Amino acid sequence: MSERDDQLHVLDPAAEDAATEKARAREMRGAVLEAVERGDREALIALLEELHPADVADILEQMDSDDRARLLSLWGREIDGEVLSELEEGVREEVLEYLAPAVVADAVRELETDDLVDLVEDLEKDQQIEILRALSAADRAAVEDALSYPEESAARLMQREFVIAPTHWTVGDTIDFMRAARELPEQFYHVILVDPKMRPIGLVPLGRIMASKRDTPLGDIVDEDIRTIKATQSQEDVAYLFNHYHMITAPVVDEDGRLIGVITIDDAMAVLDEEAEEDLLLLAGVGGEESLSDTVLEIARQRFVWLFVNLLTAILASLVINHFSDTIQAIVALAVLMPIVASMGGNAGTQSMTVAVRAIATRDLTAANAWRVVRRELLVGLANGAAFAAIMGVVTLLWFGQPMIGVVIALAMTLTLMAAGIAGVTLPILLDKLGIDPALASGPFVTTVTDVVGFLAFLGLGSWLLL
Repeated sequence: MSERDDQLHVLDPAAEDAATEKARAREMRGAVLEAVERGDREALIALLEELHPADVADILEQMDSDDRARLLSLWGREIDGEVLSELEEGVREEVLEYLAPAVVADAVRELETDDLVDLVEDLEKDQQIEILRALSAADRAAVEDALSYPEESAARLMQREFVIAPTHWTVGDTIDFMRAARELPEQFYHVILVDPKMRPIGLVPLGRIMASKRDTPLGDIVDEDIRTIKATQSQEDVAYLFNHYHMITAPVVDEDGRLIGVITIDDAMAVLDEEAEEDLLLLAGVGGEESLSDTVLEIARQRFVWLFVNLLTAILASLVINHFSDTIQAIVALAVLMPIVASMGGNAGTQSMTVAVRAIATRDLTAANAWRVVRRELLVGLANGAAFAAIMGVVTLLWFGQPMIGVVIALAMTLTLMAAGIAGVTLPILLDKLGIDPALASGPFVTTVTDVVGFLAFLGLGSWLLL
């Protein structure tokens, strides 16, 4: 990097802000731990009041259990319900077990209904009852109704706080109504236009309301391109719709099409982030809900299943190798080169599989374009296979001084990378058709295919051409 580039890097506001923010976070975390060590309740509360709930949640998640318990003991009834809603699920369960139900009930009174549902749905029955008792009658009814819907459905995600208006209102009517309202949603972006049967017929952006004259009918500025979401739709569908159609607000309707709630972009993007994180963990062969707060036993149990599957598939690959044991004994160079073929095939398969699994999750890979994607991956495998075949052919010739060994590994490399490309796409598609999560199950099967094809091609060609 030149001196000028170095200066530009130092002066980069984004990099400077990020570094400052990290340094501040470290300082605050250290100050909080010091206050906990001293048992200084007033200092602790003063520090935590300065922080955003998400930052407080980060501090709690990064502490060990003992420090976390001491902090909660000092914080007591001052704990903020927003912090509870920001906590990672495993840590939140531990925090809620430590806090008295009355303290939790006090903390969550001011939460929006969607945050309340997210918090209450994971609690034990007695804890749920205690918190529900502390809520207002309206909030309690809203939470209980949401809990009657299936887990991970749109109804569990929606909030019951929204602003509606009849079709005959003007901008002035709407503004006067909102100013006179005792409570409005903490965050909202649209006024929902409804018919007499409470069915949503359009969204009026707040920006248009503020930019229009008071006598302007809402019907003149309404956005009629409205997409409603059924209460029973999956959260995954909700996230897809928001992302695909660039939505900010979506009304949620019951079976009769009547408005019962609303989902906003922040909740939808949180689900999208959770889905992406879950797919990433599953592709790595760990539990989709594994977190740093899990115990050793929980993590070991979650990982055992797919490690066991991997063991079985590795045994299958070993059986292929064992079939060619005489060839390996006769030509030791094959044993030296086998890991190269397996490694290249495994990596190529993982690359194709990762792209395919993510494309299935985002619905970019469908039956309509599946063959085109398979053909593309086959050609990519052929191109890379040919390139690495040439490289390994030369390397093997220089290493062992036997041209035919170079020919064998070159052909095996080409066949393996082509098989890896095909398997990396077709297996996730097949598993998805069978109703099996491709993120969870693709890895072991793709690895098995690439290993078996790689060893079979390499050792089979070796037996044919070298003996």
